[in-house]
Amino acid sequence: MAEMTASTLVLAVDRRLEARILPALTQAGHRAVARVGSANDVVQCLAEHRPDAVLVQSTRRQLTASLIAQCDRLGTRIVAFAASEMERRHAAMLGLHEVLDASVDWAEVDAILDGIDLRAGLAAREPVRQPSRVLAVWGPAGAPGRTTLAIEVAAEIAAAGHRVALVDADTYGGQVAPVLGMLDESPGFAAACRLAANDGLTFSELERVAQRYLSPRGDFSVLTGLASATRWPEISAQRVAAVVKSVREWADYTVIDTGFNLELDEEISSDLFAPRRNAATLAAIDAADHVIAVGLADPVGMARFLRAHPDLVARAEATEVTVVMNQVRAQAVGPSPVTQVQSALRRFGSIEAKALVPYDRSGMDAARLTGRTLGDSAPRSSAHAAIARFVTQAVLPQSAGAPARRFRRRRMAVV
Repeated sequence: MAEMTASTLVLAVDRRLEARILPALTQAGHRAVARVGSANDVVQCLAEHRPDAVLVQSTRRQLTASLIAQCDRLGTRIVAFAASEMERRHAAMLGLHEVLDASVDWAEVDAILDGIDLRAGLAAREPVRQPSRVLAVWGPAGAPGRTTLAIEVAAEIAAAGHRVALVDADTYGGQVAPVLGMLDESPGFAAACRLAANDGLTFSELERVAQRYLSPRGDFSVLTGLASATRWPEISAQRVAAVVKSVREWADYTVIDTGFNLELDEEISSDLFAPRRNAATLAAIDAADHVIAVGLADPVGMARFLRAHPDLVARAEATEVTVVMNQVRAQAVGPSPVTQVQSALRRFGSIEAKALVPYDRSGMDAARLTGRTLGDSAPRSSAHAAIARFVTQAVLPQSAGAPARRFRRRRMAVV
């Protein structure tokens, strides 16, 4: 075996990783000329020490595009470490795909420093990641519960241990922020759309403009909707498609709360270049892998749903469309409400509802009062149980639930 070559290194990693690798690299004959905390510090060390390589952790603070560019100019090699899937994705967003796990043995790092190509081995050891999915939650006019269902679906997916982004794309009056008790003076989705229009929507920017819903069951990110419905011209079809594309790479699951209107604005406007108010809803449905259609389980709500459902199916084409009926109760449809609602859907629309969510006024009131999800404010709610069962059976892959949930609990315990 060839003798390993000693290298001059700069370290920009967290204390735990530094404590593990510093003795190993010293024993291997390498020399750490600087141990710094940020990318700006590394850039200064590059000019001063001209190291052979930089060992850097893939965080927003320590790994930046300017650092990579400076290393490229000087011919300095970057060895990046990732302690989480988010750090791995941050590196990928910057163009670094050869990223070592933070728990890797020093022998593999040493081999990389000696110029041995370990890409095949790294690829073989990378964990298999489920393809990210986009879910659009749609419903007809009349407040069938689109926002409530979108929030609860996002919360249940997050509780299973997945990284989730909830997007409020309703241009007629987004309500995700007030329902979750969040400030919406600076709407995150509109900001993301503006950044996407200028090719500036990076993972770091998504983290900045998104708000975080914190929960012991599982956190998720929220791109809040328009603070004023009059601002809808800021959200075009092209911008929405670009945002969804970026968020798809950022999160495991993207849940989009859409508007109700599926009408093509071009048919009612003489200006072919004017903004389209329904563009956000249509673009979200076009980008979705799975559309969840929610209807209100009373005579008026079901009539509206049955009239609008064919338009949704025509728009979604080959996309999977799943029907959920909300607020199922005997007071609205008579005895045996589940049977009544299912029979009406089959008879008048040949539709099979995947889930029927019971009416739970007290649980919903508790959630609205506290600005929390049903799972956090009323975990014994019958509505929460129905939605959780729907997510497990119709949204999540059957093999992905339990291990991810155990990982989530460990992470929360550390924090």
